[in-house]
Amino acid sequence: MAGHSPRTPAWPPRSAPRLFVDTPLAEGVAVAIEGPQAHYLTRVMRVGEGDAVILCDDVTGEWAARVTEAGKRNCSLETVECLRSREEVPDFWLCPALLKKDRFDMVLEKATELGVAVIQPVITRRCVADKLNMERARTIVTEAAEQCARTALPQVREPVKLGQFLRDFPEDRLIYFADELGGDPASAAFAQHLPPAALLTGPEGGFDDEERALIRDHVQSRAITLGPRILRGETAAIAATAVWMAQAGDWS
Repeated sequence: MAGHSPRTPAWPPRSAPRLFVDTPLAEGVAVAIEGPQAHYLTRVMRVGEGDAVILCDDVTGEWAARVTEAGKRNCSLETVECLRSREEVPDFWLCPALLKKDRFDMVLEKATELGVAVIQPVITRRCVADKLNMERARTIVTEAAEQCARTALPQVREPVKLGQFLRDFPEDRLIYFADELGGDPASAAFAQHLPPAALLTGPEGGFDDEERALIRDHVQSRAITLGPRILRGETAAIAATAVWMAQAGDWS
């Protein structure tokens, strides 16, 4: 129709790739991208000079940046404007017993998407794994944060044995203990208390009787049930976190 000009496309576009970087961000900062991240931008996403990329530094927030140079092995960008400040996620710790690698990878990924602040792996007697590749774990949560547009990375801590976890647990935080033998219904229990909170879930074989007694005897422990069925470790961690976010977190 005469007299009408095409609408100017939004910038940056919603389809712009997202990356976390170690460089502290501010307006007009030059950012050099190398290695796998450069390959992702130039080879997978095929960005070129002038294209938009969304950058996060886990400190200041989310920034729109413009590509100033795109090479085969590196990519240079310049920040243009701050789109969002770093978000405040709920003060919720997920404390899952270590699982087999692929299943624990899922826990790391989904906990990040759900908004968990801290992931504290716990080693119990029936754990099939007793080590966690921390570099790999941090890569998984970073990629998950990029995918879900999260601006605050979860803190992934080194695994600790159950006894140490309970001894060192802070006094200002409840431990919701997902006990397959029963407890208060999770949804109702979560709704009764505000953060800070933590959720402790078990390994493939569950907690043994001595561990269960130790957890239940802890002054800050609250046993909860996740329903009538016995859930896999990764299912329990992810499902209970989602219920907590709905009842006491930022879904409500």
